[in-house]
Amino acid sequence: MNFKILKNCSSSSARVTEFDLPHGKISTPVFMPVGTNGSVKAVKHKTLSNSGVNLILGNTYHLYLRPGAEIIKKAGGLHKFISWDHNILTDSGGFQIFSLAPFRKIKKEGIYFRSHIDGSYHTLTPENVVDLQKTFRSDVLMPLDVCTPPEITWKKAYSAMKTTHDWALKSRDHWLGCRDEWGGNLFGIVQGNFFKDLRKESAEYISSLDFPGIAIGGLSVGESFDVFQEHLSETASVIDKNKPHYLMGIGTPEYILEAVENGIDMFDCVYPTRIARNGTLFTWNGKISIKKEIFADDFNPVEKKCRCFTCTNYSRAFLRHLFKTNEILGPMLATEHNLYFIKEFVDKIKESILTDTFNDFKKTFSGDYENKHS
Repeated sequence: MNFKILKNCSSSSARVTEFDLPHGKISTPVFMPVGTNGSVKAVKHKTLSNSGVNLILGNTYHLYLRPGAEIIKKAGGLHKFISWDHNILTDSGGFQIFSLAPFRKIKKEGIYFRSHIDGSYHTLTPENVVDLQKTFRSDVLMPLDVCTPPEITWKKAYSAMKTTHDWALKSRDHWLGCRDEWGGNLFGIVQGNFFKDLRKESAEYISSLDFPGIAIGGLSVGESFDVFQEHLSETASVIDKNKPHYLMGIGTPEYILEAVENGIDMFDCVYPTRIARNGTLFTWNGKISIKKEIFADDFNPVEKKCRCFTCTNYSRAFLRHLFKTNEILGPMLATEHNLYFIKEFVDKIKESILTDTFNDFKKTFSGDYENKHS
């Protein structure tokens, strides 16, 4: 995968890296917009591409159930099916199945579950999850793992971790036998719940399997920010430094800064697009809820310094009007702004690492952003 570290921060683990994927080079830190069903909600792929996004996320569980692997295969792969010329990372679907607790059983060979769509029965194994993502022609694919909720016992966390490790090995071996067919890269996933000894063991084991990249799972699942910081720091310090590091499921500025400071290169979350569809927008001075009455006659853009299509063409007053009248254009414009903001935010982080001013950037941004929401 030709992974390179271009710059290390002198006072933290923050770094700038790059690596090659089948559909183009990735420069990190990088935020991946989430397109669960092959589409990032409320925004066109051309808009994403024009803003510099070249890596989005899809979900194996959802795509497997609908439209199904056969349809995607007939289309020539996921890229052709969704008309996206850049890179795609597909999650394994383990987290989605985890959320279906009443409808699934975890066994040694895989996960048995009922579809949330029609109640039909299905099985995912470490091997067929790799095969599904091979059908999709994913640029980065994820192995099947066992996600666990906070506050379970050490014994249950240990059992889930061991199953994750067994599946990681099976996934890796199966991937090694077929990777040359399309060039996709399998990342390993660290688990261990909120037990330091298990996280360390998992980080060491997954690193030993020599995946092209390493993902950290099981964080940002409802724990406090302090607990998140503690376990992220300890986990990230153990994983192989000469691989891309992917922290799964984070997308707020505060969490992104913490991730980057701990050497994380890649992150994803539905948060920026989800809050946009509900009328909440990012600004450099905190989030704003555009539906509020105070914006009824505010003819400024969402963010004066922002060069996104939304901010260069529309006012806060018009956006509020769109949301109050339930016009579909409102969520679309809000989504475009939020994704542009996060992309610019991450680009500024990258610039601060290259100029070795990351700590100053983090301190200044946090002071301007925290507790300034309207």
